[in-house]
Amino acid sequence: MSKLIQKYNVPGPRYTSYPTVPYWDKGKLAHNDWLKSVKKSFAESQEISLYIHLPFCESLCTFCACFKHITKNHEEEEPYIDYLLKEWQLYKNNFDKAPVIKEIHLGGGTPTFFSAKNLDKLIKGLLEGSKQSKEFEFSFEGHPNNTTKEHLQTLADLGFRRVSYGVQDYNEKVQIAINRIQSFENVEFVTSTSRELGFSSVNHDLVYGLPFQNAEDMHFTIKKTLELMPDRIALYSYAHVPWIKGNGQRKFSEKNLPHDDEKRHLYELSKAMLNEAGYLEIGMDHFALADDSLSLALKNKTIHRNFMGYSSSKTQLMIGLGMSAISDSWYGFAQNEKSLADYYQRIDNNELAVFRGHLLDETDLRVRKHILELMCSLETSWQEKNMELAEMPAILERLKEMQSDDLLEIKDKKLIVNEKGRVFIRNICMAFDLKLHASKPSTRIFSMTI
Repeated sequence: MSKLIQKYNVPGPRYTSYPTVPYWDKGKLAHNDWLKSVKKSFAESQEISLYIHLPFCESLCTFCACFKHITKNHEEEEPYIDYLLKEWQLYKNNFDKAPVIKEIHLGGGTPTFFSAKNLDKLIKGLLEGSKQSKEFEFSFEGHPNNTTKEHLQTLADLGFRRVSYGVQDYNEKVQIAINRIQSFENVEFVTSTSRELGFSSVNHDLVYGLPFQNAEDMHFTIKKTLELMPDRIALYSYAHVPWIKGNGQRKFSEKNLPHDDEKRHLYELSKAMLNEAGYLEIGMDHFALADDSLSLALKNKTIHRNFMGYSSSKTQLMIGLGMSAISDSWYGFAQNEKSLADYYQRIDNNELAVFRGHLLDETDLRVRKHILELMCSLETSWQEKNMELAEMPAILERLKEMQSDDLLEIKDKKLIVNEKGRVFIRNICMAFDLKLHASKPSTRIFSMTI
């Protein structure tokens, strides 16, 4: 395995979308074209997922690659919510009937930067004039240091049943390096309180490959996590991209990071402990207890993946609201302005805050389906005509070496990833990535695949 890791550990996308953001159309996305895409998707399925980006954080976590706005000024909460609701109204103006909201996800940033009162105002404002699906699923990301019982009670009363807490690591030296210091007691409190108030799925986010992290640290973090037995665990690979994310990730050197075999060992150690405790591995970097809806979706082959991660439910249309939020109409992607000032200005002008995007052609859609199947189910097929690609001979040629390394099997126009190949799922997806191979980046833009 060591030689394979060294061979395949190259920069590559995480494939929360296809095409990946660096390969979106270079020209500015015309608003009318984007809205046409949204209307088409809405006409085919009135159910909508809403991703709400709440970018505010009181301090900068140096491992984070998300778009955020660092401030301690909580007077910024209410104006931001007003802009979110105005942006949502701009979308609703284009619908010929009331949208049916199936999913709401509050992401960040730090959603619990906002007071419970303001979160209540936000959710009620989003639901006003809309219908709620009978199978709705509302979720949010919480910070263990500032999520209060009032937050949890308010969101539970609004129908939220899923919560994800950013834990990252329990070791002090690692927490200091990433500027994310929080106690086990805080995590224990929010986890137990969530369950007491009716949250049926609690997720903990952990990260491997962090600065100064070693096997002993990882063992300790997983052991402490298992004391609380969250329903889901996201075990993310630390993406070191200081050339993109600036000074935040320059608080430590690359020599302080575990690399290659050492980094992979942290994941395999964690995986073994989680498997022994009854967790199932889901797609890439995710684990869930056998009775969790994510595990059941994997078993039933209904699991989905988008910019919000893996999900047990799916809508064709996902609208992102807020600074830097990304929307997905299935036929296209659109991203909002990445600075607060630009986002506010666009909404003040009564226009959507979209500043870039991509409309998918028929080939894009077919490749997207293949990559989605691989990321969710570790297999894909081109037996059906609507999954055929003219470029398939070139794709198969790129897969040959991975096939000879026993990472995958190809038979009767079907590809199945072996257990040995799960580690290299991003590399396997890269073989299908026509945009990547048509124009390879001249500079490094992606994190390492392993």
